[in-house]
Amino acid sequence: MTALKTLQIDTGENPQITIIWLHGLGASGHDFEPVVPEFRFSREQPVRFIFPHAPELPVTINGGMVMPAWYDILAMDVDRKVDTTQLRASAGMVAELIQQERERGITSENIILGGFSQGGAVAYELALSYPERLGGLFALSTYFATVDSIQLSEANRKLPIFIGHGRFDPIVAEHLGLAAQQKLQNLGYEPEYYCYGMEHSLCLEEVRDLDRFLSRLISKTEQ
Repeated sequence: MTALKTLQIDTGENPQITIIWLHGLGASGHDFEPVVPEFRFSREQPVRFIFPHAPELPVTINGGMVMPAWYDILAMDVDRKVDTTQLRASAGMVAELIQQERERGITSENIILGGFSQGGAVAYELALSYPERLGGLFALSTYFATVDSIQLSEANRKLPIFIGHGRFDPIVAEHLGLAAQQKLQNLGYEPEYYCYGMEHSLCLEEVRDLDRFLSRLISKTEQ
């Protein structure tokens, strides 16, 4: 895998907050670009959004078809059987984006990581294992694929976590989101869980809740 290509959107000059948002299987960094104008918090102060594009990989559950993917999905069983080596390789590439932001002068506490579906699984792995304190994590319509093998970072033991999921999701059933919440609680985290009357997507109500969550995180960084 090579270094990731990205879409960057700055909502003002000289942002001191960076949000890295990972898309789902078969999508691209442009997937959540239209959401940016809906956020209030990033209109009130400059924020940098980075939307990476996943590498092209063959995906077993789709007949080996090559498509944008953070890792291969080997089976759509109840808990998902995934290629964790590829997942961690993708997490490593996203970690390089965090380092690039650090080199641009953004402190690690001002970097927030999130993702949708496959991207959320990578975000879980990276955010909870990252050696320096991050600003927060949001996991949308996703699952905690590496919970049994992750090397947790003490620096992010109190990481604020937002989980959002659709009640009628036919792709990543809500029980996987609830299982992630329970597993996180068992590990000592205090995730916020929100569910919505939607399928495998994003809705305006979720955007509003995420807006409030991110606004709280950013207000803490300014104190």
